[in-house]
Amino acid sequence: MHIRESIPVTPDRLTEGKAEMKYQVVNPATGELEAEYPVATDAEITHVLERAHEGYRSWRNSSWEDRAQVLHRVATIYEERINELGAIITREMGKTTAEAVGELEFTVGIFQYYADNGPDLLKDEPIPSNTPGKAWVRRSPVGPLLGIMPWNYPYYQVARFAAPNLMIGNTIILKHAPQCPESALAMEQIFRDAGLPDDAYINVFATNEQVAEMIADPRVCGVSVTGSERAGSAVAAVASKHLKKVVLELGGSDPFIVLDTDDVAGVAQAAAAARMENGGQACNAAKRMIVADGVYDDFLGEFTKAMAAQVTGDPTNPDVNYGPLSSEQAAQNLMEQVQDAISKGATVHTGGKRVDRPGAFIEPTVLSGVTPDMRAFREELFGPVAVVYKVSSADEAVELANSSAYGLGGAVFSTDTELALSVADRLDVGMAWVNQAEGGGPELPFGGTKRSGVGRELGPLGIDEFVNKKLIHTT
Repeated sequence: MHIRESIPVTPDRLTEGKAEMKYQVVNPATGELEAEYPVATDAEITHVLERAHEGYRSWRNSSWEDRAQVLHRVATIYEERINELGAIITREMGKTTAEAVGELEFTVGIFQYYADNGPDLLKDEPIPSNTPGKAWVRRSPVGPLLGIMPWNYPYYQVARFAAPNLMIGNTIILKHAPQCPESALAMEQIFRDAGLPDDAYINVFATNEQVAEMIADPRVCGVSVTGSERAGSAVAAVASKHLKKVVLELGGSDPFIVLDTDDVAGVAQAAAAARMENGGQACNAAKRMIVADGVYDDFLGEFTKAMAAQVTGDPTNPDVNYGPLSSEQAAQNLMEQVQDAISKGATVHTGGKRVDRPGAFIEPTVLSGVTPDMRAFREELFGPVAVVYKVSSADEAVELANSSAYGLGGAVFSTDTELALSVADRLDVGMAWVNQAEGGGPELPFGGTKRSGVGRELGPLGIDEFVNKKLIHTT
C-alpha cells in the first residue's frame, strides 16, 4: 500500500509563494469544489514552531507506558470512526469505500503495533566490548519533526510516520497534501481526543515557502517526506543545507517478474490486482510486468482480460473496482504518458482512453512494445496503466527490472523457488516478494533505494530513524 503522485503532493519548488497553494476538497468523481480552507499566516507558522518545541520539552519526559496508552486510544478511535473517516477520503481523493476502510484498518494496525512493541524496540541495547566496563546504546528522542504527507493514502502515510515517532517522544508538525484538509483535521482531532498533548501533534496548512522556512528553523530536527522524487529532491536540498536528517519515501516503478508458472490465469489475476490497488495510485504497485517468453502470450492474454474486467465509476458504489484518479490534472498527466507511448509505436491491448463521463476517470490500460524512448519506459505511471515486457531469460529479467531509476519493491514468480529467490536477491530494490504480489504489514519495514528514497518506515526499522542512539559506557 502506498504512494506517489502525478501532481506534486509536497513542495517541488520550495521557494514558491503562498498564492498558488490552496487547501481544497475537490471531489475527483464530480470535479466539484466542496470545501476550502485558508493557509496559515507567517505568524501562525512561528507559533506552531514554538508550540512544537515547548511540547517536546514535556512529551520527551513522558513514560513509554503513557505514550503506548495514547497510541492504543488513537487506534480505538480510528476503529470507532472508520466509516466517517473513510467517507472523507473518498470525497478528497476518490478512493472506493472498500479501499478506504482497508486503509483505515491498516492504520489501526500501525498504531497498535507501536503501542504494543514500542517499549521493547526502545530498550537499551548492550554492546559487547573489549574495553573494560559496560557499554550500551540508549535510544532517545531528537525533537520536533516535520512530516510532509501525500494524498493517496491520507491516513496510512501519516500513521507510519507519526506512530513510531510519538512513541519515541518526538513531537510532530504535519503538513498534509493540499487536497486532504478534512482528513488532516480529522487526524489532529483524533490525537486530541485520545489524550495526546495539544502541542505534541500539530496540523498546519502551510505554503511551500513556509515549508522551506520550517525546515530551516533550528527547532525542527528532521523531515519526513512521502511524495514524488522531484518533491523529495527539493526538500532534501533544503534540509541538507541546514544539516537536517530526512526520510524520503518517493516514487516506484516496481517489476512483477514471471519466470514460469503452472497457473498463468492465477498469476495474471494477482498481477492485475497488484497493479490496480488504489486505482493504480500506489508507489509500490506492480507497474512493469516482466514475463518470460515461454509464458508471455498466455500471460498477456489473461492479464489483459483481468485488467479489462476492472469496473470504474462512483467510488461509493460497492460494485465498482476503482474510482477516479485523484484530480483532473493527474488524469491529464497520465494520459499524456499513454499517448506518448502510443504515438511512438506501443500496442494498446485494452483501454488507452478517458472514460466518457464527468470526473477524472481513465480506462484500465495495458501496453506492450514500450521502448526506452517512451516516457512510459522511464517514468512512473501513477494510475490504472500497466506495461508488459517479454524477456528470454532470468538474467534479462533482472537487467530490465534494474534499468529503472526507481528501486522500491518487486515480485518474482517461479515454480523453482531457489531461482526466484536468486532473482529477488539480485533486484536493486528495498523490498522483494517471492511467489506473491507485494504486500505489507505494520511489522514489515517499508522503503526503497535509488530514486525511490532513503530511510525506512514501519517495523523495528521505522522506529530507529529519528532517534539519538547514544553510547553510554561505565566502568
